[in-house]
Amino acid sequence: VQLQASGGGLVQAGGSLRLSCTAAGLRSNVMAWFRQASGKEREFVAAVNLSGGVPVYADSVTGRFTISRDDSKSGVHLQMNSLKSDDTAVYYCAARKPPITVISRSRTQYHYWGQGTLVTVSS
Repeated sequence: VQLQASGGGLVQAGGSLRLSCTAAGLRSNVMAWFRQASGKEREFVAAVNLSGGVPVYADSVTGRFTISRDDSKSGVHLQMNSLKSDDTAVYYCAARKPPITVISRSRTQYHYWGQGTLVTVSS
């Protein structure tokens, strides 16, 4: 099982980035994005049930970020708009162990993790 995150980079405040996460060897029902800023704990960003349903977002990104499944239904994207300096962090994709279908905001509930991709927002 391997989760591969990509799409990070350097962007100016107010700009946009699109992160992608592909899952190899795994057909999880629930995938999520977390982020970890330097010196801080890893925090929940967004999650979605790949079989359908309403995505869940952290309050800090609601209205600016959108999580969506990819066409293969084995990965997710995170469209990030109106980026702020506070969004600077390493972003990790994560997946819950099948056949779990319940979305969780807790990182302890995710069994599989990608390697992370760095997003830097300059002010």
